[in-house]
Amino acid sequence: MSTHLRIGVISSGPAEFSTIHAACTDSGHHPVAYFYGRSLRSGGPNLDDASETAASILASTPQGMDLIFPGSVDGLALALESYRVDLVIVFGFAWKLPRSVLEIPQLGVINVHVSMLPKYRGPAPLLWAIRNGDPTGGITVHRMDEDFDTGNILAQQDGIPLADDISWASYCTVAMPVVYDLIRTSLDRVVAGHAGEPQNDSEASYAGFLEDEFSIICWSDDARTIHHQVRTHRFMRSPSHPIAKVGDTWLHVMRTSLEPAEGLLVTCGDGKPLWITESEEGAPPKASL
Repeated sequence: MSTHLRIGVISSGPAEFSTIHAACTDSGHHPVAYFYGRSLRSGGPNLDDASETAASILASTPQGMDLIFPGSVDGLALALESYRVDLVIVFGFAWKLPRSVLEIPQLGVINVHVSMLPKYRGPAPLLWAIRNGDPTGGITVHRMDEDFDTGNILAQQDGIPLADDISWASYCTVAMPVVYDLIRTSLDRVVAGHAGEPQNDSEASYAGFLEDEFSIICWSDDARTIHHQVRTHRFMRSPSHPIAKVGDTWLHVMRTSLEPAEGLLVTCGDGKPLWITESEEGAPPKASL
C-alpha cells in the first residue's frame, strides 16, 4: 500500500473537519470524502441544529470535496466502500460502528476523543469535565473497536485549559492545534503499523448523556456544583436551561459567579453564596421532570 493514504473523515462541525483535513494533507495524505453525523444514532432523527451545522460545514468544505449525509450504518458502509478508503478518521460521531464497518478500511478507523482515555469514555466527555469543575481536559486519538472509546491509544495530551467562561469557540482555539498535532502523530504510527497502547480498564469512567434533572437547579446543592451546572448548559447553548426558582419566579440562569458580583445573591446548600449575574424569566419545569 502507498504511504499516501485515502482517508474518509466522519465528523460533526467545520472546526473538526478543517483540523482533520489540514493534519491529513500536511502529512501527505488525501481526504477523499467528508461524512457529517447528522443524528445521534443510525436511522434516528436529525439533530435539532443539523441544518445549521450542515450549512456551516458546506461553507468550509474544500472545493471538489464530496460531503455525504449518511442516514444509516448501511448507507455509511456503502459510501465508504465506494470511496476505497485506506483509513477513516472520526471526531464527534455518536453512532456505534459494527465490525463490518470498522473493517472496510484496510488500516481501520481511528477516533478523536476529548478526554484523557480511559477517563470519560462515552458521548459527552467535555460536558462531564465542565460539570465536574475540571480545570483542564485532555485529547486522545485511539483505534476504534466495537465498544465505545475502548480501543488502543495512538496519541494523547493532557493539560488543555477549560476556562470558567468556556465556549465551543474558545475551546477550539486551544484544543484544535493539539488535535492537529495528535492526528499527525497518529497517522505516522498507523502507517508504521503501530498497534497503539491498550487502555487500563480499571481506571475507566463513563461520560453519558446528561440526565433530564440536570436542567433544573436545586439550591440545596453546593455553590460550586450549581456554578458548574450553569457553565455546562452555557457551553451547550441550552436555549432555556438550566432553570431555577428564586422566590416565586422561575429563572433561566445563564451565568453565575462564585465571587462577589453585581446580580442576585443566593445562598446554596453548603451555606456559601452564589451570584446570578445573567438570567431571564423562564418556564417552570414539566411535570415529567
